[in-house]
Amino acid sequence: MTHLARIERESLCDTFDQVGPDAPTLCSPWTTADLAAHLVIRERRPDLAPGIWLPPLAGRLEESQADYAGKPWPELVDLIRSGPPAWSPAQLSSVDDAVNFLEFFIHHEDVLRGDGQVGPRREVPLREQKALWKTLKRLGKVFFRRSPVGVVLERTDGKVLTVKGPTELGTVTVRGDATELVLAAYGRRRVADLSVAGDDAAVQALWEAPLGLS
Repeated sequence: MTHLARIERESLCDTFDQVGPDAPTLCSPWTTADLAAHLVIRERRPDLAPGIWLPPLAGRLEESQADYAGKPWPELVDLIRSGPPAWSPAQLSSVDDAVNFLEFFIHHEDVLRGDGQVGPRREVPLREQKALWKTLKRLGKVFFRRSPVGVVLERTDGKVLTVKGPTELGTVTVRGDATELVLAAYGRRRVADLSVAGDDAAVQALWEAPLGLS
């Protein structure tokens, strides 16, 4: 059975092929070419990674990203589609899933919802939905650690997950499919199809909080 990261990798690359290098993404001001270049550098150029956190090295990272973004579009997409380089531990499917599945899923949605409109643009397979829910169970407390309010995630089938205990500001229940809840956890709630229950001030405090892994 094809592993999850490979499925999302192929699906993302198919979308890249359809929309081309100049389409908008949720990672504004990045276009799809910029986002694809980011993914290639993340997977193939670990020597440039310190530029993400160290300002003195940021220029080298930005220059390399611009170089990759300027490559012929089929060549750039193929660098992603062809998979991890031979030296990468992600050659192992278990490592690939752990390192890349969520990354590819989020960035695929960044492309699909790049117009900023709310709601899904594809039917995500049940297998992936289950994996995304498991991710929330494993990392939900990390994603919402900076929330000033309690947070309960509720799937549309009624399954519930508390990712932040109650605070003096109250608790907010966020309801939606696993795909939409993951997008909210990653700070993409403005394009996620969600419903919320809670005091208005608590809801506002939640959505103003910096969510995600960063």
